[in-house]
Order: sequence, then structure tokens, then C-alpha cells
Amino acid sequence: MAETLPPTLQNVLDQTSLKWIFCGGKGGVGKTTTSCSLAIQLAKVRQSVLLISTDPAHNLSDAFGQKFNKEATLVNGFTNLYAMEIDPTGSIQEMIDNADESGNGAMGGMMQDLAFAIPGVDEAMGFAEIMKHVKSMEYSVIVFDTAPTGHTLRFLSFPTVLEKALGKISQLGGRFGGLISQMSTMMGAPAGGQEDMFARLEQMRAVITEVNTQFKDPEKTTFVCVCISEFLSLYETERLVQELTSYEIDTHNIVVNQLLFPGAASTCEHCNVRFKMQQKYLGEAHELYDEFFHIVQLPLLTEEVRGPEKLKTFSEMLVKPYVPPN
Repeated sequence: MAETLPPTLQNVLDQTSLKWIFCGGKGGVGKTTTSCSLAIQLAKVRQSVLLISTDPAHNLSDAFGQKFNKEATLVNGFTNLYAMEIDPTGSIQEMIDNADESGNGAMGGMMQDLAFAIPGVDEAMGFAEIMKHVKSMEYSVIVFDTAPTGHTLRFLSFPTVLEKALGKISQLGGRFGGLISQMSTMMGAPAGGQEDMFARLEQMRAVITEVNTQFKDPEKTTFVCVCISEFLSLYETERLVQELTSYEIDTHNIVVNQLLFPGAASTCEHCNVRFKMQQKYLGEAHELYDEFFHIVQLPLLTEEVRGPEKLKTFSEMLVKPYVPPN
């Protein structure tokens, strides 16, 4: 029988080549707590860590008890941990507004038409906005607290979607550049506006191609799946693992959250029944993933994990396996 891998995320801390770490799973399984805790542990061993929320619900502010926005902000109580919350749909509107402000209204309208002709492009532009912040790589590692599973998978396919879309637009620019330029001038747009737009799109495409390559490199990117020990969550995790494999994105860590450990003398029927159910699905998770995955078990706590101090304490369980009191 193959040897079981250590039940911790120490492997993520030890892999110093990692630049991008995603935490994702079904809604309500503790992704934000896990991503915040992992970022706290990474901050101990890395020069600088950026934690980004791409979930429209934005729970980072709630978790740390501190307001974050689309600018990277130093987290209270840390010297090298930063956080930011990105609205995936905000970026395309910003681009259009910028075009309008620069007196290039025709280009703005054209950008809008081009943008909304591509399915999912508004969110994909949000992805491009993140890359704009991150491309300079001022941070040694970036942790993503992602939206629930379906959105996460769409988010991870954005580099490919954008690469194809921007490639087509660049081709159009090459073929019909002169015509578009004439039409733009007739519509009152400043000369050279169209060239600027295509240059910007081409620049964006180059960045996204590079990021796409990095996402598929297991030395640079990994995905931590977060779930709870129930049928639907386990099913969703298996789907997530398969999808990540199809996108060629590395995943070899699963965090099983909210586990019950009733005391030996417990007379709580509800607790004991749930404990048996959770152990059954935990057993199935081990059967499925033991050979290739680190399976981390985290307990259901009696209070919420909120604020830097509680998160710091909780984060220790990612690197030191939790041992039930009895």
C-alpha cells in the first residue's frame, strides 16, 4: 500500500518556487478562513504575500475585521501580508470610462461593443485588472480566495478565453486597422486612438499569455481544494479536481473543514450521528486521494474564526495536524 502523504499544508510553505496559490471549493466550506490562514503561514516564510479575493461576496474584510478594496492594503498586525478585494465586473466599465474621459468616446463605444461580443469578457477583464496589479511581482507569492466552484473554474479559464479573444481582435486590427481608423476619425475620435487601443489590447494579450503559461506550471501554481465531509461537497471536490486536471493546473492538497469530534462520553445523538456520517465520507476521501494528495483535517470550532489573532491560532492547524482532545 502506498505511503500516506503528511496531513498538512507544509508542502506549500516549503515549495518556494510557488507564485500563485488558489483556494477554492463549494460555498460555505471555509475557503476564506483557509486562504487567510494559509496566507498568514506563508507570511512567516516568504518576503511578501498578497491575498486577493475574487469572490463578489468579499469576505476578507469580515475575516480580518478590516476594510479592504481594490488597492493592496497592509493587513493590521503584519509587516509583509497585504490584501485586496477585486470586483471582477468593475474593470471593463473602468476601461470604457477612461476612454470617455480621454475624449475618445467613439473608442469607448467600440471597446464596449467589442467587449460584450465576447462571452464572459467582463469577468475576464476583471482577471486582466488583477494581472495588471500583480504583473510587477512586487509580491513573492499571491494567494487567491476564489468564488464558489463554478465561478472559480470560469475564472481559471479566463486566460485562455482572453488570449483567444484578444488574438482575434489584434488580427482584425491588422486587417482592418486603416478602415477602422478612418471610421473613428469620421465619428470624431482623435487620430491615433484606434492604434492606442490595439496596442493596449496587444500588451494585455502578451501579459495574459505569460500568466497562462505560469498557471500551467506546477512549480509556480497550485490549487488547494477546500471541502466539508459530506456527499455533495466531496462530489464537488472530485469535479473540481477533474476540471483542474483538464486545465493542466496542479492540485495535490485537500482541506477537509468543520469536522466534529464529540467526546467519548458525549450523549448528544445529533453530534454522534454527524460524526459517523463525516467519518464515512472522510474514509471515502482517503480512498480517493490518499496516494497523491495531502489531506488536512480541521475541526468545527465553537466560535467564529474572525480577527488576526484567531486566524493566527487557527492557521497553526494547517501545519501541525489537529489532535482531538480525547
